[in-house]
Amino acid sequence: MWLTEVELEAATVKLIPLRTIHAAGLVTAASDGELWDLWFTSVPNETTIEAYIANALAEQQKGTCLPFTIIDKTNNKIIGSTRFCHVDSLNNRVEIGYTWYSKSYQRTSVNTQCKQLLLSHAFETLNTIAVEFRTHWHNQKSREAIARLGAKQDGVLRNHQKVNGVYRDTVVFSIIDAEWPTVKTSLAYKLAKYD
Repeated sequence: MWLTEVELEAATVKLIPLRTIHAAGLVTAASDGELWDLWFTSVPNETTIEAYIANALAEQQKGTCLPFTIIDKTNNKIIGSTRFCHVDSLNNRVEIGYTWYSKSYQRTSVNTQCKQLLLSHAFETLNTIAVEFRTHWHNQKSREAIARLGAKQDGVLRNHQKVNGVYRDTVVFSIIDAEWPTVKTSLAYKLAKYD
């Protein structure tokens, strides 16, 4: 398999392989802001968490996904989840998706740290040629956060897939390998401002 389990660690966050024992912690994390109420995204709640984890682990077994649980190192608390997904090992492409954080960690350094870890692993260890990000057209916060990382918008897939019973338009962004050195410098600069 191209993707193998790994732990990734930054100053205040750690990404560890997703496990079923993380279910209660993930529900608690999602409760901070009741993230499952956002109609344009799929964040697990108490009734959906088991299926959410089972699906991620099944995709991992197929080699198309590598899911992580996000830990706040200052208190060892679960604060969210993210993953490499839609893996194309033939063409060395991955997507970073299914990312969500407890509301109290949004608009902090956490997203930048997590993305720096994932992008570094993707470009420097996996030697990917491109990393994609996809989000709902109506998820303006996510679109802005992806653009702040340095990703460029590739386009919009109209009526792309159903989310919560309605078709969504999916906005696709990417960072390609030639852009990684500049994006890496920009992320380091942003993180230094949090210190």
